[in-house]
Amino acid sequence: MFNLATLLEETTRRLPDRIAVVFNDTRLTYAQVNGAACQVANALVELGIRPGDRVALSCPNLPYFPIVYYGILKAGAVVVPINVLLKGREVGEHLKDSGAKAYFCFQGSEALPMGGYGREGFDAAPDCHSLIIITADPAAASPFSGIPTLGQLMARQAPTFDTVQRSASDTAVVLYTSGTTGVPKGAELTHSNMALNARLADNQLFNLQDHDRYLGVLPLFHSFGQTVVMNMGFYTGGTVVLMARFDAAEALRLMDQEEISFFAGVPTMYWALLNDPSLDAYDMDRLSSNLTTAVSGGAAMAVELMSAVNDRFQVKILEGYGLSETSPVACFNHYPRPTKPGSVGQPVWGIDLRIVDRNDEDLPVGEQGQILMRGHNIMKGYLGRPEATAEAMKGGWFHTGDIGRLDEDGYLYITDRVKDLVIRGGFNVFPREIEEVLMTHPAISLAAVIGIPDDKMGEEIKAFVILHEGREAEEAELVVWSKERMADYKYPRHFEIVEAMPMTATGKILKRELRTG
Repeated sequence: MFNLATLLEETTRRLPDRIAVVFNDTRLTYAQVNGAACQVANALVELGIRPGDRVALSCPNLPYFPIVYYGILKAGAVVVPINVLLKGREVGEHLKDSGAKAYFCFQGSEALPMGGYGREGFDAAPDCHSLIIITADPAAASPFSGIPTLGQLMARQAPTFDTVQRSASDTAVVLYTSGTTGVPKGAELTHSNMALNARLADNQLFNLQDHDRYLGVLPLFHSFGQTVVMNMGFYTGGTVVLMARFDAAEALRLMDQEEISFFAGVPTMYWALLNDPSLDAYDMDRLSSNLTTAVSGGAAMAVELMSAVNDRFQVKILEGYGLSETSPVACFNHYPRPTKPGSVGQPVWGIDLRIVDRNDEDLPVGEQGQILMRGHNIMKGYLGRPEATAEAMKGGWFHTGDIGRLDEDGYLYITDRVKDLVIRGGFNVFPREIEEVLMTHPAISLAAVIGIPDDKMGEEIKAFVILHEGREAEEAELVVWSKERMADYKYPRHFEIVEAMPMTATGKILKRELRTG
């Protein structure tokens, strides 16, 4: 019997007075976070929530997130984190699809009225019987008549609770995929999936110190932020410094002020830090001496970007790979093993990995194909979707939908997403390879490559690029430059110079919007 909430509880017993969470002027100890989570658990029982029930949570990176998250787990229920950028209709779809019985929603702001969207979604989900609004001020009144606040529910509850024990194979969290290939699906992750992934990160992968200070810029509703920042941070007794939303200038300020030693982000976050005008104002020796671990995931990082970050921050970025369905860490550049530029490392302990062709036949070392994996990190399946689960788990191996290759030492290189593959005149073109080359152009700061319809070739290659500040380039010049460096079937015939690119809440470039925009 086990419960993922044990990660918080064990550290509370060991280090009750250590600061667990920092947000602006708020500093909460492990004992305070655990006690508040117990109050949430008691409130859920009072609301009629039973072990195995699903409870949804929409909340940015605020102290309320871990308090409610672990409170749901303590009650034996299943956490359904919802992307904070979803509108009312989308929230309603997630509540209905997950079968959530209760829903915690942050009130939001004028710019992002999460509470209004949450209320709209709740009203469209008849089986969800309880809506709880999380107000910025816990003592504030509810913005909706008849809807209780988190503060009101917690006020009458005891800060102790006998955590409901669950089987290691019971679902702990349902994470919805981004839906880039269709309707979002809820990946069921077990208590064992999530706990082992957090403990692996501590025991196997990182150069962790006695008391690391984590900067929580990754959204906690996403698996990367949950496992590598919150769950791992709480398991190791670290302090998690939260940011409600990522802002490069604010992140740099907090790295300096809070002496951040552990930073995990996606490549676009590192790109933003590197290009923020305020960076020059900081003592880089001070930042670098504090920053002992820098982790990148969520998307493959261009070698040129990694080199620039390594040089400026004087830290070796450890790159990894995983998906929501894999809890998420599956491969990593293990500390202190050698790293290889462009590689996301080797499979973590207990994970098997294969590269296969379209018939699921194994390919030789060095050849590109779809990445398959199996191990303790793989989800139970997609909630309520047995056919999609069977398709993803053909032959007992999870089909990632990613294309990659393995070298002779077992290091994995991500080539692209299967869905992003461009077929130009019968030739396979991998956008990431093109992006890597484009990033070496002295004027190009960031690049994203897609395929666009073409009557003659079937698909043609188009590149969207952001230029370095103060640099200029003409689209025709970029075409000529690319032609000189790439095979004829690879180089982009079309360029578009843009000021910004559409991104997800987790910082991934939304190529589907580039295609439709």
